[in-house]
Amino acid sequence: MRIYSILFALLLLTINAAGQNDPQAIKVLDKFSSTAMAAPSVTMKFLLINTDQVANTRDTLEGSVILSKNSYKLDLPDNIIWYNGETSWSYLPAEKEVTVTKPDKNDDSFQSRPSSLFTMYKSGYKNRLIEERSDSYIIDLYPEDIQSDLVRVRLNIANPSLNLRSFEYKRRDGITIDIIIREYSLKQVPEPGMFIFIPENYKGVEVIDMR
Repeated sequence: MRIYSILFALLLLTINAAGQNDPQAIKVLDKFSSTAMAAPSVTMKFLLINTDQVANTRDTLEGSVILSKNSYKLDLPDNIIWYNGETSWSYLPAEKEVTVTKPDKNDDSFQSRPSSLFTMYKSGYKNRLIEERSDSYIIDLYPEDIQSDLVRVRLNIANPSLNLRSFEYKRRDGITIDIIIREYSLKQVPEPGMFIFIPENYKGVEVIDMR
């Protein structure tokens, strides 16, 4: 699995466990969601840490993403992805190729509906406010599907700014992935063309159109 596929899985917050929804957690998550959705965009610079307890390995990478409604641009060391709400372009610099696809509009995954990052908790998940600190809220999310391969996602949301500070993605196979948000901004107004691949800027790149 390519690292961007892992990131997509993370952003979907697909997790596992049982229990009742916590009104205090819902209150924080509702504010977190409405604040992000009202902004012109959400920009994040992050560090991704992938720890495999079985293989005893630990890998890290840096990346950034800007989300605006159902459009985004994701920058990773070996991959850049643009999505404008209709078409997705995945560029691999090492191969000098870009793959063009058209995600299913009925798909609620991050690839087709990036805004789901801030609304997924509303359906199919249990949640609990683990701790309210002076500067942050620690909230665990659990899927209602008991067959899930994931244990939980733990969100760290800043108090009172409601910025996302980090989240931990814990799986049953011994893999834990931590996303540490180094910069989080709701102020950037996306420039025209930010969410599409512009061939003139990447001359000599092979275009593989899968639409």
